[in-house]
Amino acid sequence: MLLSVDALHIPDGFLSITVSLLAWVISIFMVGYALRIAGKGLDERQVPVMGILAAAIFAGQMINFAVAGGTSGHLMGSAIATILVGPWAAILIMTSVVSIQALIFQDGGLVVLGANIFNMAIVGVAVAHMVFTSIKRIAEDSRKGILLGGFGAGWISVLLVSISVALQVVVSGTSPARIAIPAMAGVHLLIGIGEGLITVGALAFLLSVRPDLIQPGRPRLDTSRSIWVLGFILTVVLILLAPLASTRPDGLEWVASQAGFIDKVRSPIYELVPDYLLPGVENESLATILAGALGVIIVFGLGFGIAFNRWKSQIEGK
Repeated sequence: MLLSVDALHIPDGFLSITVSLLAWVISIFMVGYALRIAGKGLDERQVPVMGILAAAIFAGQMINFAVAGGTSGHLMGSAIATILVGPWAAILIMTSVVSIQALIFQDGGLVVLGANIFNMAIVGVAVAHMVFTSIKRIAEDSRKGILLGGFGAGWISVLLVSISVALQVVVSGTSPARIAIPAMAGVHLLIGIGEGLITVGALAFLLSVRPDLIQPGRPRLDTSRSIWVLGFILTVVLILLAPLASTRPDGLEWVASQAGFIDKVRSPIYELVPDYLLPGVENESLATILAGALGVIIVFGLGFGIAFNRWKSQIEGK
């Protein structure tokens, strides 16, 4: 049976120990720094947003959409998280999502977890922040500029994260650069368009119902209750749609198969809820939905807990 390789989630076996350790060192430093910085400027409004964003991104990543060439992709989420809560808080959100995916659902390897955090939580967030703020500044913070910036941030962040993954594979000696880099970039040029469109859709909706979440200068329309309601509805819908996800091989799996290094995937050390199927449930669709619900609860609790702790520490002046 071929082990699952999810888009941009590197499995154990693809990277060398040296590359994996270096990624761990960088990720630990950056996440630690983000924990210190994220509390500064974090307001009461963003506490529930961080928890709900983490849950929604987790649920969104369960839904693969088909792209040309017989492959598929899914939401990465770095761009929308960065736009709504800023880069430092976004690093914490993406780290929470990627970590729970690896630890509970065996989505991405444990040895290479530092690399997956580096790619999606650090590279993805940094690129999204740079692209979005640059385009928004040029467009003078207009609605059009925000939407264009969101599309650019989503598209380019996925593309550059895919190149980061390819470079790590190349440096590890798993695949030559002439194969890995063009293949990963080519596939994720298309997947990035999907990311950009999803980001634009989310921003357009929020600009209509809660523009203050995207434009801090705007007056708050109501309490945070609407955030809870909207986030809950969106997350439930995404979980229910998860069984309908495309079964086509996703970007990294397709490249690994084409380039001949798919057999380097190593089995996980343990299995809790592999492939997002809750053990003991015979109906596959129901098993997927229940696994998604479990993941959403865990990720929400982690994201909300981190945000609340940082906000409370800021108020207490710690």
